[in-house]
Amino acid sequence: MRTAICPGSFDPVTYGHLDIIGRAALIFDKLIVAVSYNPGKNPLFSIEERIQLLQGVLSNYPNIEVKAFSGLTVDAAIECKAKAIIRGLRVVSDFENEFRMALTNQKLACHIETVFLMTKAEYSFISSTTVKEVASFGGSLRSLVPPLVEEKLREKFKRCHED
Repeated sequence: MRTAICPGSFDPVTYGHLDIIGRAALIFDKLIVAVSYNPGKNPLFSIEERIQLLQGVLSNYPNIEVKAFSGLTVDAAIECKAKAIIRGLRVVSDFENEFRMALTNQKLACHIETVFLMTKAEYSFISSTTVKEVASFGGSLRSLVPPLVEEKLREKFKRCHED
């Protein structure tokens, strides 16, 4: 069985993420969407909330499992017995950092490949940071995130404005 891991913070999951995840799920027998803790960041959604959102929007994919991880992505890949790490590329500027990480991962675990997937052009401008900013000002999220994620973002920012 060919297993791959698709890591990210997914705070929140966007249509850009779902584009990469869906296409990777067609290539591999099993895809593990690995949600990172990112101790250096202050996420809007807790790890549990991000996992629930991903499970909700990916429920139609029988070969996808969503789980949390901390530490190095390559260690999570080894633990999951993954043959590949999936990385999405939106714009050319993403490539330099992703390439550096891929080379580092190759040094740490030469038997695990990094597979780069280019997002579709219609999603290339979408980032979780942009989505959170649009949501914070009450802008339309319809073309950026699935309805479930939009609903949870609205709830989060409603609470933030009430505090």
